[in-house]
Amino acid sequence: MTDEPPLRRRTAASRTGNDTHHEPSARPEPSDAGTEPTGGESVPLTAPREGTPEPVATPDQLAEVVARFAAGTGPVALDAERASGYRYSQRAYLVQLRRQGAGTVLIDPLPLPDLSTLDAAIAESEWVLHAANQDLPCLAELGLRPRQLFDTELAARLAGFERVGLAALTEQLLGFSLEKHHSAADWSSRPLPESWLTYAALDVELLTDLRDALDAELSRQGKSAWAAEEFAALVNSGDRPPRVRADPWRRTSGIHRVRGARAQARVRSLWYARDQIAARRDAAPGRVLPDSAIVAAAELDPKDEKTLLTLPGFGGRSVRRLARTWLTALDDARQLPDDALPVTPTVEGPPPPHRWAERDPAAAARLTRSREVVLRVAGEHHLPPENLISPDTIRRVAWQPPEEITEHTVAEALRSHHARDWQITLLLPALAQALTTPPPPPPPDSPTPPA
Repeated sequence: MTDEPPLRRRTAASRTGNDTHHEPSARPEPSDAGTEPTGGESVPLTAPREGTPEPVATPDQLAEVVARFAAGTGPVALDAERASGYRYSQRAYLVQLRRQGAGTVLIDPLPLPDLSTLDAAIAESEWVLHAANQDLPCLAELGLRPRQLFDTELAARLAGFERVGLAALTEQLLGFSLEKHHSAADWSSRPLPESWLTYAALDVELLTDLRDALDAELSRQGKSAWAAEEFAALVNSGDRPPRVRADPWRRTSGIHRVRGARAQARVRSLWYARDQIAARRDAAPGRVLPDSAIVAAAELDPKDEKTLLTLPGFGGRSVRRLARTWLTALDDARQLPDDALPVTPTVEGPPPPHRWAERDPAAAARLTRSREVVLRVAGEHHLPPENLISPDTIRRVAWQPPEEITEHTVAEALRSHHARDWQITLLLPALAQALTTPPPPPPPDSPTPPA
């Protein structure tokens, strides 16, 4: 449990600027998993308890923050703001922290890219994040890596809540509503507006309160040990950067319309030309050239600037200035020999499920039975199926099960694909039975065996 007093609901007077009175009210009790709250209307939360802090931007200010957080008590609430959709990188442009005895702090990582001293000060504390897998990689770039973690979004999923966004959970479990209208803002811009800073501070204002409410709900449902395993897995792997995909250009939106290897080569050439420019500018690739423009050019294969600039997506001034770059990329694809054109990639792992029935009917039947087990067990325990077990894990085990199907061998197969012990325990022995190929039924005209 945290030792920070629960936030009191603000009265109408305090929401209009008169903070002389706070209406005392207890935090609402967690409702049954997946249900809506039954209490009164939620109270808008518009300002942090101690006001909106100015971002920390100097080494001296950071040293003071380190001392404050080292002297604080209880869990540390953390969040980070990126500039997805604006920047090429996924770095953090603002870091928010809150702890009992230290208050709320906003840190500008542009002038302070190394926060390892802060990491050391809170290393032994539990860190509380919402959707931690989104923020752990960019926090790790700054030297912030948790040793203990509580993820409020993941906890809510395990507890069976249907709406697991921060604002939805805060409203349902704590009775306060949060505005989320700056979630898609360009956090790389400077200076950051006051309203943005308030929004950022409020993201950590209630995290430890929410942690306590969810922890109590997990305990009530007997799922605390499951959550502990999931949080430990996040600590061990959450700061790893996303796996680099082979042929990332194949994820261009609309590429399914591009027919033929030569046209796909044009997509590939334009994609990499755009990626180089985006990386150099630290701009989101779609802001350099939209996917729709790449697909249009790949389909038409324009040979001159006039034709190129008539295509959708090539009308903007910055795109027009790069017309020679796009034409060169198209020409490079045009000059490729046939043996350098894209080929259908080798699929790692099982094929797409819709092809299983034709390629291996027995595997298709195993997958169907295995999915039925996952859905049934997930329903019994009020869990999303994907949190009970990764769909990819089920596909891989169903496609290539152990030679000898036993509970032990199936457990080892699941564990080899990073399934946790609690997941394996819930799924066995039903999954082992589902993976066992039943004997074929007797022919319709075969005689009935004697009694």
